Amino acid sequence: MISASPQRRRIATASALAAASALVATGLQIAQPGSAVAAPSPRDKAIATAEANVRAHAEAFGFGAGQDLAVKDVVIDPDGTQHIRFDRTFRGLPVVGGDLVVHQSKNGDFRDLSRARARTVAVKKTTPGVSPQHTANQALKKTDKVKDATSRPKLIVWAVDGTPRLAWQTTVMGTGTHGEPVGKIIVTDAANGKQIASYDAQHQARGKGHSEYTGDISIDTTKRSDGKYALKDPKRGTVTKDAKNVDADSLKHPSAGKLLTDRDNEWGDGKKFSTNRATAGVDAHANTAWTWDYFQKTFGRKGIRNDGKAATVFVHVGDKWDNAQWSDECFCMLTGDGDGNRDAEQVDLDTMGHEMTHGVTSATAGLVYEGESGGLNEATSDIFGTMVEWYANNRYDKPDYLFSDQSTPPWLRRMDKPSLDGSSADYWKSGLGDLDVHNSSGVGNHFFYLASEGSGRKTIKGVKYDSPTKDGSTVKGIGNQKVAKIWYRALTVYMTSTTNYKGARKATLKAAGDLYGKTSREYKTVNAAWKAVNVR
Repeated sequence: MISASPQRRRIATASALAAASALVATGLQIAQPGSAVAAPSPRDKAIATAEANVRAHAEAFGFGAGQDLAVKDVVIDPDGTQHIRFDRTFRGLPVVGGDLVVHQSKNGDFRDLSRARARTVAVKKTTPGVSPQHTANQALKKTDKVKDATSRPKLIVWAVDGTPRLAWQTTVMGTGTHGEPVGKIIVTDAANGKQIASYDAQHQARGKGHSEYTGDISIDTTKRSDGKYALKDPKRGTVTKDAKNVDADSLKHPSAGKLLTDRDNEWGDGKKFSTNRATAGVDAHANTAWTWDYFQKTFGRKGIRNDGKAATVFVHVGDKWDNAQWSDECFCMLTGDGDGNRDAEQVDLDTMGHEMTHGVTSATAGLVYEGESGGLNEATSDIFGTMVEWYANNRYDKPDYLFSDQSTPPWLRRMDKPSLDGSSADYWKSGLGDLDVHNSSGVGNHFFYLASEGSGRKTIKGVKYDSPTKDGSTVKGIGNQKVAKIWYRALTVYMTSTTNYKGARKATLKAAGDLYGKTSREYKTVNAAWKAVNVR
């Protein structure tokens, strides 16, 4: 611990600079006479076979000495085809940008691979030339407006840009001026301290207007032994809490905050800028349930990590914080009260769906939150936030292609022509990755709209749209449900941490071919929509 500055900055460093090589222990089961040894599950068999396939095709995967695999996700298709996603380590150090997916048959025969940009991840040295203390101090200087900041450097192999090098990945966490969570990840070369990358640790949607609530709805609660009801969803496990306007720094654990309770199981007053603390909780609780149900009923996904574990939702975070965020650190959603003027609590339906989708992306492709992969990360959340809205079909928050239209008059982003917000990109161009990820996401959002609804003028559920194409072509849509299924399969099976827009085109075409066939209308529409946004 090293303390510095009047803002009580803290630096947490590892006790050892160099990580030891990973030791792989092999367990041997010895059965007693008459006892039975449980057979490995289909999932365990698939993982073991995939590991063997990586080693058998080491040249194709770039897998060599000093490397190890850590399973991240397993997808098994109805026909038994298996897709096993791994992260890699090198001499015990995590490799960022070294992830890969093994595609194999039901019987384990190797079929194909998906790999992040780096082919090889080996580095010559695993001893840094720059100390963690120096690295942490430098990171704090770059985030001097963050209160109560902590700086935690972690030694990694950085391979996001395709050139593996030893690096410090420093996470700076603290609170902003409104008590909102602020997080920054700063990556520096461990040999000389030069910055390689910098991006947000949390993912957020930027609200500007006032939130409309979801009306009079049914919510799932739990009756406690004291006779009170609690905003604890007995079906999905989601818990909704009042943060009591404390800074996000105090909400790093699900046990923080105060569980919202009520004696008669009738919650909130339905008013905008309500003084009733439960009103925002109603929206957050219901919209989280809709998001959970959408992913489960559409894709069979049980929660954000597909492990059945539910998230904690904190409402009333900070002081007039006009935003919402997903945090992997506490596995929770955090929502602010709005600006106190035009914008109320950030708990509208597509915003909640958007933020929780960041958790799904983190648990699957892990799209790095910078450059084009960061734009795809944001687009993925916009897409599925929109699809949750279409799934819920709520009469107060009607489905459309206007993202966060309930909390921001008239909308925060729109999909038919993203540039109408004044900052987002309609089409791919060189240097797109230099834009803010919320703006480079426009290309992915535009693709989704064109593939779903087609180009040109039209009115859908009372909203007028006019979607252009870069090449002047006419695109005929196949409906957003099909496009969402294609995108989800691409995300969970083919995309990796460094996928860019050209990689997303390849991934979605593979997914469309898997689901509908390479000669299908769906496949051709996906191809046409990417061309229409200048991704070839």
